[in-house]
Amino acid sequence: MTPTLVRHHGHPRTLTRTAPESRARDWAEIQERMLAPLYEAVYERLEVGAGTRLLSLGCGSGLAPLMAAGRGARVTGVDTDSERLALARTRLPHGTGGSGSPAGGPRFLEGGPSAAPPPDGTPYNLLTAFTPIGCSFDDGEGLVAALRSAVPLAARGGVVVLTGWGPPERCTAAPVLGVAARLADGGRASRAGDWRTAGRDDLEDVAFRAGLHPDGSGRVACPFGYPDLDSAVRGLLSTRLFDAAARVADRSRVEREVAKALRPHRRRDGSVWLPNVFRYLVCTI
Repeated sequence: MTPTLVRHHGHPRTLTRTAPESRARDWAEIQERMLAPLYEAVYERLEVGAGTRLLSLGCGSGLAPLMAAGRGARVTGVDTDSERLALARTRLPHGTGGSGSPAGGPRFLEGGPSAAPPPDGTPYNLLTAFTPIGCSFDDGEGLVAALRSAVPLAARGGVVVLTGWGPPERCTAAPVLGVAARLADGGRASRAGDWRTAGRDDLEDVAFRAGLHPDGSGRVACPFGYPDLDSAVRGLLSTRLFDAAARVADRSRVEREVAKALRPHRRRDGSVWLPNVFRYLVCTI
């Protein structure tokens, strides 16, 4: 365990971290729910229900696929983060602790799409990639590879949903996330473009490279709201977007810099509020 220091309401506070387990729990308990409006908007638009066979790419600790399961969908989630997956499995019905649950219930599998063939041989008809792209200039590369691996598991005419950050002027988290790029690059002065939100055609570019056909898009407001500064720092660091910065700079420095960037967004009651907009692209196979 490594003690680190952040500012909490203007005063130092020592936090005890165990990584990566504590980061996964911070994601599940603090940050994951911030994208729930995005998940719900997509499911509503696509009328996700009993006829949906969903493969969730990068399912994390399981909120998005379980929301689909709650609408009657049969869901499978894959992720390479074993700690997040362990938390997802604790959310399964009937207390199931393995990779799936009885009677066609949700499955959470470690690895890429190739680890998740359809459970009964019937192809998936919906693939989702809810980890937003647009935080760096190459974060679409891994998604393209994952999609190319997943598409053969889906039915012809199936639907794929990609997501990304909205315009910078609509995302107040952008300057805060810019801390990650500045520290990862050795602390140089921040410049426009250090951290970029998704460009207008980024999602379409990923779709075309993966052999998909764009068929509509939408934008969803997903404000990041935290009860206090400590929760905000922990939640944002759980996104993995600060990993490169933490490898270059001391973790305590990363936490201090993020806390400093968050101060303009604190409200009178000490809570932190970051309005953001995310974009999704609906594609067909």
